[in-house]
Amino acid sequence: MSHADPFPLQPAPIHVPDAVLADLRQRLALTRWPEDVGNDDRYYGVDRGYLQELVEYWQHEYDWRRAEAAINAYDNYLVDVDGVPVHFLRKPGVGPNPIPLILTHGWPWTFWHWSKVIDPLADPGAYGGDPADAFDVIVPSFPGFGFSSPLSKHPDMNFWKVADLWHTLMTEILGYPKYAAAGCDVGALVTGQLGHKYADELYAIHIGSGQKLTLFEGDRAWDITGGRPIPDGLPKDVYDRIIELERRFGVHLAAHVLEPSTLAFGLSDSPAGMLAWILQRWMAWSDDGGDIETVFTKDDLLTHAMIFWVTNSIGTSIRTYANNNRYPWTPSHDRDPVIEAPTGITFVGYENPPGVTTAARVEHFRAGDRGPWYNHVNLTAHDQGGHFIPWEIPDLWTRDLRRTFRGRR
Repeated sequence: MSHADPFPLQPAPIHVPDAVLADLRQRLALTRWPEDVGNDDRYYGVDRGYLQELVEYWQHEYDWRRAEAAINAYDNYLVDVDGVPVHFLRKPGVGPNPIPLILTHGWPWTFWHWSKVIDPLADPGAYGGDPADAFDVIVPSFPGFGFSSPLSKHPDMNFWKVADLWHTLMTEILGYPKYAAAGCDVGALVTGQLGHKYADELYAIHIGSGQKLTLFEGDRAWDITGGRPIPDGLPKDVYDRIIELERRFGVHLAAHVLEPSTLAFGLSDSPAGMLAWILQRWMAWSDDGGDIETVFTKDDLLTHAMIFWVTNSIGTSIRTYANNNRYPWTPSHDRDPVIEAPTGITFVGYENPPGVTTAARVEHFRAGDRGPWYNHVNLTAHDQGGHFIPWEIPDLWTRDLRRTFRGRR
């Protein structure tokens, strides 16, 4: 598809039925609260005080129709890709030569976590940037998440299968002969797989953190250490950082890889329970200084939660972890680097590895076992920012991404 061609699909605005919203309000009103004495410091996880405050706000004040209108300010589309329902929104590029860019989120993200960067990426001139950096921005919901559901025919969906779907969407359905890709969290693995399998049809990729595509392989994929003990004799700060990161990421990995269905019954039945599970990740993974509302307002938190709730997709979203392990990634070629597409990476300080400063982060990556996987052309580390990079530091992410694609259009 050239820039002059009409877009080949008709928009389909999202609309949640009133009955779904009425059912939600009733469930919120009937929430049965557990005893949670002695958890003011959140040692045991999400505390009842804040969760109850959020649930009451959700029930009485939060306005989904307002959020829906903000989402529908963009053109939304729903398309069948090889039997998988795929929702995406699009913002056409404004500039002399916009190139298509597909943005892939992870868990517990939604497509709306990209909302702060969509307009600056599509229309840089309106945000103090160079119109030559414009992209035709495509933002899908990960299959099994939100409006890319239900996944009734594809219970085996995982990150590398999504990469194949994205390539079909971009090249066959939308007709782009070549495109750009970016992603964070598991979306960075999807993007890395695109850069591995389809490098010739990509301008470049830009990701947050550079993991190996084998991340979820092995008998102990649910253990972030891979079953390795912590070495003896480490400096206290390094040891403490290891424990901190294990506590931050260990719980959901174990549950999602080992028993996603068991968890899904509770999360799909109770909106307060679902919110608690994903709220803990947003609180623990954001660089929020202990106050989540410095990163996400109550309305923000609930809009993201609603996208999971109204589509009843929390179960299929968490099962992707088990499928990443159950259906292991296999390489499409044996060349080095594994990911041949030119790659930009944005690192954030809140996720610095144990004993590694922001100043040393890029060199640490280059020298480690992950660096050689990528054809990296633009590595940047920032002190600020947590796991939800385009939401937490949208200006820095946008600047980094534009730099990756300059001279590669």
